[in-house]
Amino acid sequence: MVSADKNIAAIVVVTEGGPHIWAIVNAIADQLGSVSVILERPESKKQLLLGRARRQGWFSAIGQLGTMVLTRLGKRFFAGHAERLIAGQKLETEPKPGQKIIHVFSANATDCLQAIADIRPGVVLLAGCRLLSRQTLAKMPCPVLNYHAGIAPKYRGMNGGYWALASGDAGNFGTTVHLVDAGVDTGGVLKQARGKPEPGDTISSYALRQAAFSRDICVEAVRDALDGKLATVQPDLPSKQWYHPTIWFYLWTGLTRRVW
Repeated sequence: MVSADKNIAAIVVVTEGGPHIWAIVNAIADQLGSVSVILERPESKKQLLLGRARRQGWFSAIGQLGTMVLTRLGKRFFAGHAERLIAGQKLETEPKPGQKIIHVFSANATDCLQAIADIRPGVVLLAGCRLLSRQTLAKMPCPVLNYHAGIAPKYRGMNGGYWALASGDAGNFGTTVHLVDAGVDTGGVLKQARGKPEPGDTISSYALRQAAFSRDICVEAVRDALDGKLATVQPDLPSKQWYHPTIWFYLWTGLTRRVW
C-alpha cells in the first residue's frame, strides 16, 4: 500500500520489458506510487551477433547465439515451471491496468531523453535495457540507478545468476542495484540481495527467481533516491564482466555440474 507521503517526485523505469521486469515495476508501484515506463525496442539478433563478433570473435558469438536460441525454446518447454514460480512468489508479471508506457527506439535516443525531461522524475531506474552512452548520462536530470541480475562487481554483464552457479559460487546467486556510470555494471553498489534457485530452475527462469527475492531492494533503492539518501557500499569482491555462455559450455556445465 502506498503511504500518503510518497510520490514526492516521479519514478521512471527504462527497460526492454519482460515478466521479471514487470514484477519489479509493479512492486515499486505498489509501495511508492505510479511508475512511468519507457519501453525501448530490443536490439535485433543480427545487431547483437555482429556486435559480439566484433568484441569476442565469431566463434564465441555463434556459440552464444546458440544458447540464446536454446534459452528461448526452454522458456516454452518449461512454461509450467515459470507459471508455478510466478504464482508461488506472487509476482505480477504484466503491466497494471492504466500503466503509463512510452515507446522509444532506444534508451539513448533523443525521444527517450525528451520523455524523461517531460516527466521530470526524481529517479530513473534502468532494468534490462541498453548501456547508456556518456552523452545520454550527462543529460540525465536525476540519479540513475540500475537493477542488475547478478552480484556486482564479481558477476557484471550477462547472466550473473547462472555464472555464479556454474562457477561453484552459489552463495553469490543474487542481484545488485547500483549507480550508473559509463561502464558495464561498474557504478557504486547501493543494495544487494542473495537467494537460492529452486528445483527445476534453469537459465530460462533464473531472472524470475532473482526478481522474486529482489523486489525489496529495488523499492528501497528507489525510495532512497527520492529521499536524497543514496549511500554506496564497498563489496570485497573481484571484478569481472561475463557474457552469454556458449552452447557447448552450457551443455557441458549442465551435464557435468547439473547447472542448466
